[in-house]
Amino acid sequence: MAGHRDRHPGMRAPAIYDYNRYWAECFGVAAQLPMSVKEMDALGWDSCDIIIVTGDAYVDHPSFGMAIIGRLLEAQGFRVGIIAQPDWQGADDFRQLGKPNLYFGVAAGNMDSMINRYTADRKIRNDDAYTPHGIGGKRPDRCSLVYAQRCRQAFGDVPVVLGGIEASLRRVAHYDYWQDGVRRSILLDAAADMLVYGNAERAIVEISHRLARGEAIADITDVRGTAFLRRDEPEGWWEVDSTRIDRPGRVDHVVNPYVSTQDRARCQDQAAQDADGGEALRFVPDARNNRARTVIRLPSFEKVRNDAVLYAHANRVLHLETNPGNARALVQAHGEKDLWLNPPPIPLSTAEMDYVFGMPFSRVPHESYGDARIPAYEMIRFSVNIMRGCFGGCTFCSITEHEGRIIQNRSQESILREIEVMRDKVPGFTGVVSDLGGPTANMYRIACKSKAIETACRRPSCVYPGICENLNTDHSALIELYRGARAIDGVKKVLISSGLRYDLAVESPKYVEELVTHHVGGYLKIAPEHTEQGPLSKMMKPGMGSYDRFKALFEKYSRKAGKEQYLIPYFIAAHPGTTDEDMLNLALWLKQNGFRADQVQNFYPSPMATATAMYHSGKNPLKRIRRDSEEVGTAKGEKQRRLHKAFLRYHDPANWPMLRSALKEMGREEMIGNGKQQLVPTYQPRDTGSYHSPRRKNSYQARSGRVKKGSLLTQHTGLPPRK
Repeated sequence: MAGHRDRHPGMRAPAIYDYNRYWAECFGVAAQLPMSVKEMDALGWDSCDIIIVTGDAYVDHPSFGMAIIGRLLEAQGFRVGIIAQPDWQGADDFRQLGKPNLYFGVAAGNMDSMINRYTADRKIRNDDAYTPHGIGGKRPDRCSLVYAQRCRQAFGDVPVVLGGIEASLRRVAHYDYWQDGVRRSILLDAAADMLVYGNAERAIVEISHRLARGEAIADITDVRGTAFLRRDEPEGWWEVDSTRIDRPGRVDHVVNPYVSTQDRARCQDQAAQDADGGEALRFVPDARNNRARTVIRLPSFEKVRNDAVLYAHANRVLHLETNPGNARALVQAHGEKDLWLNPPPIPLSTAEMDYVFGMPFSRVPHESYGDARIPAYEMIRFSVNIMRGCFGGCTFCSITEHEGRIIQNRSQESILREIEVMRDKVPGFTGVVSDLGGPTANMYRIACKSKAIETACRRPSCVYPGICENLNTDHSALIELYRGARAIDGVKKVLISSGLRYDLAVESPKYVEELVTHHVGGYLKIAPEHTEQGPLSKMMKPGMGSYDRFKALFEKYSRKAGKEQYLIPYFIAAHPGTTDEDMLNLALWLKQNGFRADQVQNFYPSPMATATAMYHSGKNPLKRIRRDSEEVGTAKGEKQRRLHKAFLRYHDPANWPMLRSALKEMGREEMIGNGKQQLVPTYQPRDTGSYHSPRRKNSYQARSGRVKKGSLLTQHTGLPPRK
């Protein structure tokens, strides 16, 4: 790759606000980014420089991806138009703003379109929270793929750049739950020119300015956080062969993912001398130290499609290369082409985060929607995002794959200023901030104590199997932020609705007291996910000891504040590593603690997640993959998945026949009976087909903060918050 200008992973990247603005800045700032030629005319535009095509309705709010990227590019001086939820049956809607001068930016929206459209049981959802009136079916399956093809059909010579969470999770060959097979990178199927993954502000700003300077998109191959296709072999790079794994019996001597292809012959020479089949040579060449010029070759798409164990190996290698401080580039063959993935983007600094979130958002849906209700907007209208990223590393979650595990924080001043803007600008504000959080409520300003250690670390989680000794767990900055938010004139209540990492919170009892005393609206949702060590170890979640410690603190400070408040624990069924016995034990725990789950959901294998690799391969990518390595059992068949879900709803008479039958097969008939220690009774009500929990009427009470023990209302997807 002659001319490749990749920076060393440890170096700082240029600040996104330091670029010289594009000449079109003279047109000023739009009240809302235009969605029609009429709006463009009103702004004095004869064309758009960049057109963003999105599967969500356009809401000019910093919780919506098209608004963040659109406003950021506007601040760089570009004229940005929005095409939201176009008719994908033809290319006409993709021509409605004319031909963009630079490129189309295509994203499915805030969610993967398949997860947005289908339940964990592969049934079509009737609604879509990101569409006016909540109407379902307004975007195609594999949304960004279809949109990219239509952009190409509308204007064949205009570059197409894929982005958003759907592109992030499908940037390499990935297991697709809906087809029950491995699909190639979405970049190939979409016929796009480039893919940007993660929170793409840094990449998209650089790409836009370089295209504006006249560079061809095919020549832009050195931007972190991007993926592209190539046919030629790069020059000046050290390729690490990670296309194979250990096999039982005779040892495969090119197994170490850190042995370069240039030294394959040396490894083979050593193998010939190893008559006893011992360990392969681990030769460490000097060039290995130059990580910025090293690329790891993953098994090809064709191999991982046909070999589930190789898929698990590729997934493990990919997740080991996610720390921007030490990650290397990855390459994966798709037929005659190579998919090249540059290392993850350098996280945004606090000043850059303030810059991004300080854009002149109108904070309301586009005026063309009139009075139409957009459910996702209603949910976040009065919330404020304070950070991004998560170092929890939960294997079923998509946050790390998309946002990374290094926390990127806004300043307290920026956050408080946004609350004031929301108070003064957003219609209907009553003084209640519905959420002050992010992917995780309490990771604000928490990081590794040492930058050197953080840069070198390759652990997938900072809190599993226990909290890392190098992690600073000080919650004082968050406590100060909460107090500052409460002190703003016109603010009556600040609620915390984002997911709370309770094993981290117990390290700061002062934080728990502050949270419980001032920021809980009667109930607090947390996610133990399970009670049994088998599935918890595959989720990388803490044991119930952490939950019990947090519960004790929660109840202590609730009593001290004179408040009646309750914890609402979320659990997940059918996760890889979960046995029928595990689900029985979880159900017994729920019954003993008086919890009745009205809405539950099975594990949902999202693309690229570690747990999805477990589901597909039956192997555990948290450990080194071999043919004979640890097997991970998973409930895959409809019958067993329904059973695991039924255990969570042990109180529903409609599930009792299934549970009784399963308990007999498990040899646990003692759990059938009318006693308090037994799970299901021996009798069966006459009408069980239309059962509705008598607690369901308490759903309003749950929303208003008045939750009684036993009225648990949960709906858990195992996915990151819709933010």
